[in-house]
Amino acid sequence: MKLTDLQAKGIDIQENIPLSRYSFTETGGPAQFLAFPKSLAELQDLLAAAEEEQLPITVIGNASNLIISDKGIKGLVIILTKMHQIKVAGDKVTAEAGARIIDTSFTAGKAGLSGLEFAAGIPGSVGGAVFMNAGAYGGETKDCLETATVLTKDGQLKTYSNAELQFSYRHSLVQETKEIVVSAVFALKKGDREAILDEMNYLNALRKYKQPLEYPSCGSVFKRPTGHFVGPMLIKAGLQGKQIGGAQVSMKHAGFIVNKGGATATDYLNLIHYIQKTIKEKYGIDLHTEVRIIGDK
Repeated sequence: MKLTDLQAKGIDIQENIPLSRYSFTETGGPAQFLAFPKSLAELQDLLAAAEEEQLPITVIGNASNLIISDKGIKGLVIILTKMHQIKVAGDKVTAEAGARIIDTSFTAGKAGLSGLEFAAGIPGSVGGAVFMNAGAYGGETKDCLETATVLTKDGQLKTYSNAELQFSYRHSLVQETKEIVVSAVFALKKGDREAILDEMNYLNALRKYKQPLEYPSCGSVFKRPTGHFVGPMLIKAGLQGKQIGGAQVSMKHAGFIVNKGGATATDYLNLIHYIQKTIKEKYGIDLHTEVRIIGDK
């Protein structure tokens, strides 16, 4: 079966679509083919068709922590945001990979379940949260995830336990296996509904106060080096406000690079490299990116 056959069956597949429409930085070149599966079956059909046509496959969640190159991505790009079901059963919440982790957090909170409060403002998807072990305000995905189900390279379903996912700081096993997260189960604790929602709203107010949410960005750009905080280090190095093209080290939070208008992915990458070079020269510290950089070079 080919992509044209799947289009005829009603699967949303488009050609030569700018990925800047979907990335949080509002940058990125075109996808050769772009698909939005609504179910696991559609996703499996897309993978099989791409294999038959020998197309490389790139899977994206909410594209909140990505920089996509200006040349775009050849092959088939799959965005999972239409696979977004969230279900509550007892003290567990099951969410499909394309569901926003924010929505998953608030669904849990409204059900009086505690443990996902930290994720109330993280803009990524559930799949992305598992892939990156996303975290904020002292909490991480690994703290409450029970299992994650993935699609293996040969199209089979496999379920990993928390321990099997080998979580560490902004890392999980699926970064090595290249498997596709399709759903996750969070094991939470019963709590006071109003207190949980109050905590979530407080953390979101804090985020709004501290972070440059008024501009497009890819969130926190760099991983935190041991013993250091990135934002203060960049301020001390005189990098806050540094701008290349339309990309600027945020004046509100130096750990963010924002699109001040008309930025390209190349602007972002040039600014990242400039920051890394400056910090290495001044302090001897290697800054590694937390944001994923993907696409054709």
